[in-house]
Amino acid sequence: MAELLAPAGTLEKLIFAANYGADAVYFGLKQYSLRSFAGNLTLEEAARGLDYLHRRGKRGYCTLNIFPFDDDYAPLLECAKALEASGVDGLIVADLGLLAALKKIGLSTPVHISTQANTLSATTALVYRELGASRVNLARELSFDQIARIREAVEPSGLQLEVFIHGAVCFSYSGRCAISDYLASRSANRGACTQPCRWHYQLIEEKRPGVTHPVEEDERGTYFFNSKDLALVSHTKKLHELGITSLKIEGRMKSIHYIAQVVSLYRRLLDGDPIEEATALGLLGRVSNRGYSRGFIKGSVTPDDYDYTIGSPTATSLFLGEVTEQLDNGRSLLQVRNKICASDQVEVLQPDGSIHPEILPGILTTADGEKSPQVTHGVLELPLALPQYSIIRKSIG
Repeated sequence: MAELLAPAGTLEKLIFAANYGADAVYFGLKQYSLRSFAGNLTLEEAARGLDYLHRRGKRGYCTLNIFPFDDDYAPLLECAKALEASGVDGLIVADLGLLAALKKIGLSTPVHISTQANTLSATTALVYRELGASRVNLARELSFDQIARIREAVEPSGLQLEVFIHGAVCFSYSGRCAISDYLASRSANRGACTQPCRWHYQLIEEKRPGVTHPVEEDERGTYFFNSKDLALVSHTKKLHELGITSLKIEGRMKSIHYIAQVVSLYRRLLDGDPIEEATALGLLGRVSNRGYSRGFIKGSVTPDDYDYTIGSPTATSLFLGEVTEQLDNGRSLLQVRNKICASDQVEVLQPDGSIHPEILPGILTTADGEKSPQVTHGVLELPLALPQYSIIRKSIG
């Protein structure tokens, strides 16, 4: 069975990913990761997270995938040594110099090549194998047929292949973008991307400064860089059957609601649950997204793979809270994340991926025993026997 690899921007998200069906989790540290705003883990939290995963038969990989300057290598190598001592199962890198440096100091931890390295061919993948990498994440710009040919070519070498199946897609080639550098002085290749591809733009003719021209009919401008999110629900089983080692989900900056819904959906698909594509996309629509696309897997991208009209993500449900404890008396404690009203009709997503409706009681009771018709924060005690980590949400569209 292909590994289902989930993102974790924090220790909490790591725990949710593990409980919702991920076989492995990837995370970053406070430094040296390409998601500086994801929260990220300290070395101590990384050790705790790895212990949590290992006790459940799961794996944890750490991203060290910035493009480093000369003075970054020494601290990067110290981080790598500390991670190896904590039992990390893999180090994800993009820089050829760091790959060589890791091998030079004799670390035994497997090294995985990041999507940031933009591997588009079997020739390149095999060079990484010769240099000591055990796994390569293939570039998102490949079609299914190209992935199949690469898989066939590298199989004798024992090189593992990893493919992104879900999540946000960078406008630039495999994330190698400089727009954030120019417009916001924050480097995407150092983990500080401000996502200017999601902003709206207008054209200015050079001889008419100050006069803006919409690129198309939207008077606010156009989001012509704004690619839809990737969702390969129709190819998950095919990639597994092809022999891809790991199927990866993007989203270290996303919420625990996103982690729970996306991971559980792909877990069900990999386990053989016959979910129709339209149903699967409907479930994925419950969480924040920019519309979904199959991207390059179908051969090329088209105008349908971009949304020119909006720059903000949407969702069809509102995350209300998560169950922190199932009590012995058939009740549960719920950590409130958004306003909850008495008699709300809600949907419950459980760690096994099952979903069912519920109606909340006519008066809400907090964990302290206070009664209220609505709550916006704190902990509720619900008269429902729900497993820990269950998600409660309500429809908003």
